[in-house]
Amino acid sequence: MSSKFIHDNFLLENKYAEELYHNYSKKQPIIDYHNHLPPQQIAEDQTFKNITDVWINGDHYKWRAMRTLGIKEEFITGRASDKDKFLNWAKTVPYTMRNPLYHWTHLELARYFDIYDLLNENSAEKIWEQTHEKLTSGHYNCRQLLKKANVEFVCTTEDPTDDLQYHQQLAKSDFSIKVSTAFRPDKAILISNDGYNEYIDTLGKVVDKQINSYLDLCDALKNRIEYFHKNGCRICDHGLSHLYFESFTENEIYTIFKKKRENQVISNEDASKFQSALLLFLCETYNEYGWVQQFHLGALRNNNTRMLRVLGPDTGWDSIGDYPQAEKLSAFLNALDSKDKLGKTIIYNLNPADNEIMATMIGNFNDGSVKGKVQWGSGWWFLDQKDGMTKQLNTLSSMGLLSCFVGMLTDSRSFLSFPRHEYFRRILCNLLGEEIKKGELPNDMEWIGKLVSDISYYNAKEYFNL
Repeated sequence: MSSKFIHDNFLLENKYAEELYHNYSKKQPIIDYHNHLPPQQIAEDQTFKNITDVWINGDHYKWRAMRTLGIKEEFITGRASDKDKFLNWAKTVPYTMRNPLYHWTHLELARYFDIYDLLNENSAEKIWEQTHEKLTSGHYNCRQLLKKANVEFVCTTEDPTDDLQYHQQLAKSDFSIKVSTAFRPDKAILISNDGYNEYIDTLGKVVDKQINSYLDLCDALKNRIEYFHKNGCRICDHGLSHLYFESFTENEIYTIFKKKRENQVISNEDASKFQSALLLFLCETYNEYGWVQQFHLGALRNNNTRMLRVLGPDTGWDSIGDYPQAEKLSAFLNALDSKDKLGKTIIYNLNPADNEIMATMIGNFNDGSVKGKVQWGSGWWFLDQKDGMTKQLNTLSSMGLLSCFVGMLTDSRSFLSFPRHEYFRRILCNLLGEEIKKGELPNDMEWIGKLVSDISYYNAKEYFNL
């Protein structure tokens, strides 16, 4: 056994797990079908100034840990130098043991920089220099980082108003990794949000038409779906607390939207009706175009309003919500299925209390038309760690077919986050290896190895028609 913390058999506890990982999973390319990487940085093949630039800036997982340790905001998102921010992260790392950040940190240092030292206050200066030398060498730009991770496909996430200029540049380039986009229309759906009318005005400018009615809104969104489709988009995504399903009439929806455009107050009931109607319209449209639709459900966002005012959204003030999910989710999927307009669908939950709900819900709408048509997505956000992923794999195995699962994604803004796929694959292989050792699964490496290869790569490749 190597003395390194990150070694060849990290997280692999027996010979069966080792064989599954090294022979069937390790070398499979990565299909990262949902992330928040900036396409401009890929198109322009950005060089990063230092390790803070690529690793700490924008990473609210790290920021939450540093705040918990008592590090001042100046050294997290504030005016401190990049080096001082890194030194404070290095100080934090030893205190993150048993948080996935500890594993991710050392996997990322090993896989991208061949650094196997533990990151702490003593090693920080040396690691700062080692990473700085490599990042500024011309061999660690955005595209090289993706290649180092063996990435085959990357899908970023854009608003309907985006012009997709960087995706167009990439499509015309000789970059070997396919980069696509996912359509994310949350701002058009969430009618009660601050700034909704300003957003609709912006959308109107993009489609060169004033949006005065609900029909205008539907036309504008369909226009953008067509534009995204022409630019290679085949995936959409929605970040919602829960799926909406309320009974409504067309006249009600027209009236609700008109009231909003006239800056009148919209009741919670009217907002739910509007959101139900618009989301159903969008999903029926996605189905026309053959898109895969994703729903990320269950986040309670922007809890700390004081810090939200200071730093804005997506800065580390979100948590797990306890929204009712089952009844509305079922009714929404059923409404689409009853018209035979339910396309390929991936549902992610943030509350682990909903695991069994999600694992059983997908079986209601897998109709035999497509392998794994409706998927329960991998452990997401607060659940993309060893315990969360293991519970998701176990629950899916118990109540569905693990063999049809499309596997892991990063859902990250960082170019150094791709070892999360390795992390997931090691956890998967160890889970199966332990059951082979116990005699709960047969010692059939060829078949179980195929299952591992499928979950690591081939299921996603088939599901997304790559």
